Amino acid sequence: MKISASIYSDKKSEDILTTIEDLNNSHVDMIHVDCNDDLNVFVDIEKIQNHSHIPVDLHIITEYPERFYPALETFKIEYVTFQYEDLQKKELNIPKEFTGQLGLAITSNTSIDVFDQYAEDFDFILFMATIPGQSGGKFDKSNFRKIRAFQKRYPNKKVHVDGGVNAEVSFILRNMGVYASVSGSYLFNSANINTALLNLKLNEIQSQFMVQDFMRDMDESPMVRHEDLSLAKVLEAMNEGKMGFVIVLNAQDEFKGIIGNADLRKNLLQNIDDIQSLNVYDMINESPITVKGTFTVYQLLRFIKKESRTIVYLPVIGENNKGIGTINFLNLIKGEI
Repeated sequence: MKISASIYSDKKSEDILTTIEDLNNSHVDMIHVDCNDDLNVFVDIEKIQNHSHIPVDLHIITEYPERFYPALETFKIEYVTFQYEDLQKKELNIPKEFTGQLGLAITSNTSIDVFDQYAEDFDFILFMATIPGQSGGKFDKSNFRKIRAFQKRYPNKKVHVDGGVNAEVSFILRNMGVYASVSGSYLFNSANINTALLNLKLNEIQSQFMVQDFMRDMDESPMVRHEDLSLAKVLEAMNEGKMGFVIVLNAQDEFKGIIGNADLRKNLLQNIDDIQSLNVYDMINESPITVKGTFTVYQLLRFIKKESRTIVYLPVIGENNKGIGTINFLNLIKGEI
């Protein structure tokens, strides 16, 4: 996941050039610039572009975006985002001369449906997980579900996140496949920017969120009912789920086990000469590794590290052995791309 450093969150440096130099030495991926309807922001952008090769990530909050169009034609800005809620006219006629990537920013209370009218021309969405323009806020966990919903609807669009991104939230966002996150207070309030950056990319420090806050709910997970299990339904659920396994629940949503790719292949090979005699119930792994929905991120990571087996996915279990969702680690396995 890319880290975009919010340059105006640096309260320790009196000179923006000093902040730029610090960011050059820290190897952040982008420099995030918040603009609250002020054309003077391009004075700072010019300084950034003259003293750094780090891409600029400009977030414009304005009622009248057309005021900014001439500057967008002049400056070669890599990422430009417009705050949806502040736009007086929701239609944006971005100059063709602008060659960077375009994004739409929305707050936690705004539906992802508003992206529909921009989907043809815009490259990404920016989820404002705290109040726009306020530094140091707490991440609103409702955005985890919105991110998943957006990724499902627009699989070819990127997701950026701004607000409340500390080391723990960064881990969750990376696991969800978020492309970039903006960090301000956390990054600049740390004793050392490089240490904070490493934490954002690699580590987990404290836990405020539980697995059930960011897991895929059961309606987003591959699942078959124990009572009407068949080979066709297993194959269909596995194909649609694209996660390499299916969860088996009974009619009361109690967890009965999983059928993974390996379980499927093993049983097919054992019955390759007589597929009709194959018993699908023999495929069920009734005691797989599972995780509780009430586990914190810290508990989850400790749990995984104790396991000798490689964990790619985990069924999530709630009260009374109910299956409530899944998590997978595909995006972490892919690495930072």
